[in-house]
Amino acid sequence: MTRYAAVVSGLTGLYALALASFAPWDLLFGAVLATVLVFTSRRFVFGDRPDEEVSLLRRVVAFVPFAAVVFWQVLEGTWEVALITLHLRPLERPGIVEVPIGERTPAGVVAWSVIVGLAPGSFFVDVDRERRVVLIHLIDASDLAAFRRQQEDFYNRYQKKVFP
Repeated sequence: MTRYAAVVSGLTGLYALALASFAPWDLLFGAVLATVLVFTSRRFVFGDRPDEEVSLLRRVVAFVPFAAVVFWQVLEGTWEVALITLHLRPLERPGIVEVPIGERTPAGVVAWSVIVGLAPGSFFVDVDRERRVVLIHLIDASDLAAFRRQQEDFYNRYQKKVFP
């Protein structure tokens, strides 16, 4: 129940910021709209699992190292793309890699797609739900196994605690 309230509160706040109005009627309408959205998409957002042992406080605390690692990935991707753009490193083998979804929830896959797209040099292409893999385009797809290991390690160490 706490996570529902947190999501509704966050969506209401975003609605108020988008309107640039914190008038009571606007906040009330935003809260009703957020409640309807959360209720209708609860299975997608929260998954089919019952409330897990991960509390909101633990997720907030785990978000700090998660955000730091994502920031580091963005820096690494920027550096790699800059080297290729400036012709200091050749563009050898761009391509698409299939990465297993594993135990990620639908919301976890959505968060993962945003994270992969933040770092220059990688782009989330598609989800193949039948084969339970995602397709990711890489600017350097020379070591696909290492990339798969990196994604699995990132999920187990950082993302699972915040966006399972």
